[in-house]
Amino acid sequence: MTAPIDRVLAGLDGIRPAAEEFYRDLHAHPELGGNEHRTAGRVAGLLREWGYEVTEGIGATGVVGVLTRGRGPVVLLRADMDALPVREATGLPYASTVTATGADGRERPVMHACGHDMHVTCLLGLAQLMAMAPGAWRGTLIALFQPSEENGDGARAMLDDGLARRVPRPDVAFAQHVLPYPAGYVGVRPGSFLSAADSLRVTLYGRGAHGSMPQAAVDPVVMAAMCVVRLQTIVSRELAATTPAVLTVGSITAGTSPNVIPDTAVIELNVRTYDEATRRQVLDAVHRCVAAEAAASGAPKQPSVEHLNAFPPTVNDPEVAGRLGEAFRAWFGEDAHTIELQTASEDFSAVPHAFGAPFAYWGIGGIDPDTYRAAEERGTVRQDVPVNHSAAFAPVIQPTLDTGIKALAVAALTWLGADGGP
Repeated sequence: MTAPIDRVLAGLDGIRPAAEEFYRDLHAHPELGGNEHRTAGRVAGLLREWGYEVTEGIGATGVVGVLTRGRGPVVLLRADMDALPVREATGLPYASTVTATGADGRERPVMHACGHDMHVTCLLGLAQLMAMAPGAWRGTLIALFQPSEENGDGARAMLDDGLARRVPRPDVAFAQHVLPYPAGYVGVRPGSFLSAADSLRVTLYGRGAHGSMPQAAVDPVVMAAMCVVRLQTIVSRELAATTPAVLTVGSITAGTSPNVIPDTAVIELNVRTYDEATRRQVLDAVHRCVAAEAAASGAPKQPSVEHLNAFPPTVNDPEVAGRLGEAFRAWFGEDAHTIELQTASEDFSAVPHAFGAPFAYWGIGGIDPDTYRAAEERGTVRQDVPVNHSAAFAPVIQPTLDTGIKALAVAALTWLGADGGP
């Protein structure tokens, strides 16, 4: 299988300068989910230039390019395009200074704080190389550029807009994500990889009063505080120690004055689980706990629980991930790893599930290897290595970009290589 990979990657030196420049430009011009118009336009223009059949505007700003080289397997590769409302603090010469109006109407700074700009650039680089080496592979390559992954609705928006009838059905689907590991690292695992994520808003109802007369009130602030403590016992006391899950209360909002007991308090929380049974158990427990605390406080009415968004678990097909892991080890050697479970979440799996196609998702490192190694030796990786969504997170361009392009090439050509197949 290395012959087709070698033939496709033979052009990497030639496209590298343009790819690096594209990455710097994209990093400097981030766009929030659902508004990736500039990014989508540039992606579509390049794919057309390279001979792909391009469809734009799927799910608002999604782009798909299809390239066929004879009969053979159909492989889908996906990259997400959106950025985050974060003010960049990397100090890079190509750092973002962009602001945009959010859904709440407020002006916010915008930054590619999760590495989606690297994902787009890697997939474009591989798309160009595949177009440059028509004799090295057979079958159909689908390059899918998805909007609004951070909001958890981009994949579903593309599917609701008819993605499944606009492209060939893939035999296998792949995606990758840059993570805070040393650049050059490639890691995949069979089975569970990324957690499911559920975000909830709980509104607790009390009875307001003067701060000097708490006996006249049902204090929702105290109720919220008790809920936070009780919610933390769900994972620690209701799940087995071997069952991974995380419950985080990220926001509490109540009141406008230190001397006024308000009528309501609002808690926003996030739940991470790896299978449907655990997910259901934890979510049911959230409802039970907040209802019980409200009842214990004599609340005038039961809390309302609003589901804000949900990400499915990412569970790699064991056979596909196993075959891919072997291919990574053959190509990357000691830089190929079995990655551990990740508590991050993704909506990518909705796409292959809609097609009934198996898939694998993997991670690549994006941290300067010397920086990571020094932090590792000091025992300060958690303190000194910026992680995704941090204002200081920005993958080092090389060798991250080359690694991402090569990993996509290995994945695609393990199925599309002239001697490959499903």
